[in-house]
Amino acid sequence: MKISNFKHQISNNIQIGSSKIPNKIYDLEERTFQFAKNFSSYYKKIPRTVSNIEYGKQAIRSSGSSGSNYIEANEALSKKDFLMRIKICRKEAKESAYWLRLIIESNDEKHREEGLRLFNEAIELKKIFSTIIQKSAK
Repeated sequence: MKISNFKHQISNNIQIGSSKIPNKIYDLEERTFQFAKNFSSYYKKIPRTVSNIEYGKQAIRSSGSSGSNYIEANEALSKKDFLMRIKICRKEAKESAYWLRLIIESNDEKHREEGLRLFNEAIELKKIFSTIIQKSAK
């Protein structure tokens, strides 16, 4: 069972001519959820080698941890608590990118494109968390 729209609108639509084009997801809880879910789907497609199994386990943990820590940050008891949890989110996003890079570089071209999309999303999430840290520390 899918849980959808439990929060606010999760994406904006851009009107071009008579068609709507979905834009990036702005709800960070949803975006981190989709990142973890998309990695899980990707992991099911790659070959079951010893390295893929180990790298994949680590990436599943770190990709899910980014989102769960973001939810925790939104429930923080203080600014210090919030910043600590966002720093954990950033660390987990960086770790996800690391494991994804290992998976991408140790597999065939067949799985490269989807892996690179996920890698780029991990980098974008890291940058978003870094910006939140910078703006919240002021």
